[in-house]
Amino acid sequence: MRGILASSIGVTCAAALALPLAPPAAAADARPAPTAEEATRAAVTARPDVPGSTQSLPLRPLTRDRASGAAVLGLAPRAVRPFSLLGVVWDDPAAELHGRVQVRTREAGTGAWSDWRDVETHYADHGADPGGAEGTADGVRGATAPLWVGESDGVEIRVLPEPAEDEEERGGTGVDEPGADDYSLLPSGLRLDLVDPGDGFPEGPRTGVMSAEATAASAANSALAPLGTLQIPALDGERTRQEYLALRGADLTERQRAKPYIGPRPAIVTRRGWGADESLREKRFVYTGKVKAAFVHHTASGNNYTCAQAPSLIRGFYRYHVRSLGWRDIGYNFLVDKCGRIYEGRAGGVAKPVKGAHTLGFNTNTTGIAVIGSYGSKKPSSSAVKAVARLTAWKLGLHGMNPRAKTYLKSAGGNLYRKGKKVRLNVISGHRDGFNTSCPGGKLYKKLGTARSTAARYQGR
Repeated sequence: MRGILASSIGVTCAAALALPLAPPAAAADARPAPTAEEATRAAVTARPDVPGSTQSLPLRPLTRDRASGAAVLGLAPRAVRPFSLLGVVWDDPAAELHGRVQVRTREAGTGAWSDWRDVETHYADHGADPGGAEGTADGVRGATAPLWVGESDGVEIRVLPEPAEDEEERGGTGVDEPGADDYSLLPSGLRLDLVDPGDGFPEGPRTGVMSAEATAASAANSALAPLGTLQIPALDGERTRQEYLALRGADLTERQRAKPYIGPRPAIVTRRGWGADESLREKRFVYTGKVKAAFVHHTASGNNYTCAQAPSLIRGFYRYHVRSLGWRDIGYNFLVDKCGRIYEGRAGGVAKPVKGAHTLGFNTNTTGIAVIGSYGSKKPSSSAVKAVARLTAWKLGLHGMNPRAKTYLKSAGGNLYRKGKKVRLNVISGHRDGFNTSCPGGKLYKKLGTARSTAARYQGR
């Protein structure tokens, strides 16, 4: 299908690339309105004191695929303000995009155009639980997974819907121009969001005065590190046990106090460390109960990044989750890059049971860990797998959970388990264990057994 689609519109693309690319109209940076049309009308540029921006470009009819007869929606090659991450967004969060999304981008430094790249279209399962306050809030939208493309200043996109069953039986129509009703299988309000993650440290100098929101986010970790800390330092086993008793001692049994099973606390880059703009998120923190399990994800954003760029990717995910999807904060509780560095995700304190939006149906009493990258066909680095083990040994240890054990969780609803069903799952599970999805990718999923045994060993089991 990739070759068929390319041949059907190749002449149009070649002609467009021979012309100068005209800059588009100013694009939306404020919180997107519920519809693409309103978002476009409300388009403004970024405030000078807030790093980063989001450009929202409504998708338009392009042509028709000659082989299948399906209409192609998208954007012809164009110049845009610099961005590094992109995704396709639509109005109804319950709607799914049944089709193929492909993009190519122009590198800002060289002017070279990339090859066509596929965007992961199934992303609703990385989100808040059905019927909950976050999932039903006004302004929540459906979207593809974000794709990291590096600093770019030009973009082209095409969306090919899956043909209807009766259309598959008839075969292609051979007509080049699409009709008005050809897009009924696609969600309404489709637009391309281009995210510039900014340069980080929106509070000014790292030693400068923090805003109220930044102070609150940092203070949530005050039991572990001083206010304004960029990275919570690692601790050895003995100091971790002392800290554990100080944090949880009143809730522990005599046996747990005598021999706590907890891994040494790993170093964790704080939100201030990766440059979170705390004015984007909802102010209040939301907590769940005991953390009984950890769900491991991949971000499905591609592997073409350096570890030095990881903070930029996280700022991009954060802005995409909040501004484009309408969530209250970044969805994951923690993120891990391919060099094994661990990052604080959703605000509220790394040692606290912060409720995330990562595993639809199982966000209560769990924590979500996303390994940055796509691991369907590529193996995760040993450093990343080891980091998942170190993090879970500590985080699950705070709540007395054995990484090699199983536990029961109550489903809030999904495509595997009905709402209210008690499900027996591994204490360290993959996203696909709670929802019918390819996440965290087959190659990463196969490494979870190693992560479980290594985490248990770190706990002294």
